[in-house]
Amino acid sequence: MIPQIQRNANRQSVHTRIRRKMQGTAERPRLNVYRSLNHIYAQVIDDMNGVTLVSASTVEGKKADKKSKTTGGNVASAKEIGKTIAKRAQEKGVKKVVFDRGGYLYHGRIKALADAAREAGLEF
Repeated sequence: MIPQIQRNANRQSVHTRIRRKMQGTAERPRLNVYRSLNHIYAQVIDDMNGVTLVSASTVEGKKADKKSKTTGGNVASAKEIGKTIAKRAQEKGVKKVVFDRGGYLYHGRIKALADAAREAGLEF
């Protein structure tokens, strides 16, 4: 089994390779996803201006409800974050994005977030 440090280094090199090919613009910003063991984070970023337009994460729900024992590290939570990020992006006037999977494989929580964002109205 690959140690966690090596696995993350491999993911970061894949993410760097992906980022060489894609860039978020004002018309079509980048939807970036970061996945940790217990949480999932999403940001819509305009790389030309270096600005994060909107963000959403499972940590936000934990802060609001400290008694909650639910985790952000599951597919259901990823779907909720996908819907939330799409709603917030549309409030800012963003309809089309470029999906940046962050070096992660496109399955599980990453796929669930992407599918939920598409269903909620984002185009990518």
